[in-house]
Amino acid sequence: MLLEDLQVVLKIAEFRSITAAATHLDMRTATASAALKRVEKNLGAELFIRTTRHLRLSSAGERYIPQCEQALLMLEQAKQNMKDDLDVVDGELRIALSSDLGRNLVTPWLDEFMQTYPNVSLKLNISDSVVDFYRDSVDIAVRYGSPDDANLYGFKICNVPALLCATQSYLDQYGMPQHPHDLASHNGLFYQLYDVIYDVWTFTDDETEYKIKMNGNRAANDGDLVRRWCVAGKGLAIKSCLDIADDLLSDKVVNVMPQFKPRSTELWLICPSRQSITPAVRLLRDRFRQKSIAILKQLIDKGILDDSVLI
Repeated sequence: MLLEDLQVVLKIAEFRSITAAATHLDMRTATASAALKRVEKNLGAELFIRTTRHLRLSSAGERYIPQCEQALLMLEQAKQNMKDDLDVVDGELRIALSSDLGRNLVTPWLDEFMQTYPNVSLKLNISDSVVDFYRDSVDIAVRYGSPDDANLYGFKICNVPALLCATQSYLDQYGMPQHPHDLASHNGLFYQLYDVIYDVWTFTDDETEYKIKMNGNRAANDGDLVRRWCVAGKGLAIKSCLDIADDLLSDKVVNVMPQFKPRSTELWLICPSRQSITPAVRLLRDRFRQKSIAILKQLIDKGILDDSVLI
């Protein structure tokens, strides 16, 4: 019995559909169906009861599938343990990234990583939506904010202050705000997630917190697009210092009202299980820390951030 056939059967059991399992595994439905038939022939029993519209486990399948699942998991864990002992860096990395961070920073870092470790392959999921590790078939998520699920494993990469930014041309035309209350007369560029527009901006001067309901004529569910609007001089935007770093360092945008700070966050690398923390993941974690801190230091040297961000 082929291991690959068993993996197909487990996917059929998960999706309760040969077609859906084949689509997930990127194979033809006939190929998945043939794998199931080979396993059932080898066992001498039908694992599924088929109707014209549904597929459900037979009594034999209900006994066999959970044991098969556990056996394959043990095999995979044994394989991974061996690789960990040998520090083997290979296999497929399935990574979820937010739009701006992913396209403009992390993707080039991953290109360098794959040049160093050519036996690594890559599948990227770039979206600002919250990832579901199992639904989206993702092994790693690089996200702003610490994980709020105790079942997840996370590594903090660095602190990430948010900054209020605009182009100098926009400020020349509409004026430089000196206080959060001055923002009422300005155009906000908004991030939107699940139909919620984040148009209430919060600032603090270390003593007082200010919440400002902004006006604006642009909103997007893509952080990269919000940044592009800002660089094009369409208004003011609050962006993470990593997302906007290149534009700040090249003077395409300026930090507005630096004495009033938007809420800061943190960059994390998150895994769904301890088994997901492979040698490749640990190397990625270290590389991401190195790259991120190098950017923060450039922003410190330019006077945009202070040393406290490195703590």
